[in-house]
Amino acid sequence: MNSGALIAVTVTATAYTAGYDGVGTRTATGTTVHKGVAAVDKRVFPLGSDLYVVAKGMEYGYTSAEDTGMKGQKIDLYMDTYKECIQFGRRTGTGYLLAD
Repeated sequence: MNSGALIAVTVTATAYTAGYDGVGTRTATGTTVHKGVAAVDKRVFPLGSDLYVVAKGMEYGYTSAEDTGMKGQKIDLYMDTYKECIQFGRRTGTGYLLAD
């Protein structure tokens, strides 16, 4: 992870998992989906960016902007199960862009 400055962006956070709503097992950058991957709007969070995400009531923690499909200040966090996605729901949070 980068160890430089933090840039905070207020986001609407949701969750996704493979096998639901047409989600496959590969991200837009070609990696395999896994905990620690986020789908973003690449105009807000450049692909490959390291992020730290805190959403109301939980810390998702470190994640990498490896997938697309979001518009604006929204972030979709990968979860291992559909049940986790439902429990997470939609939350307001902060995405900290870790910059050099």
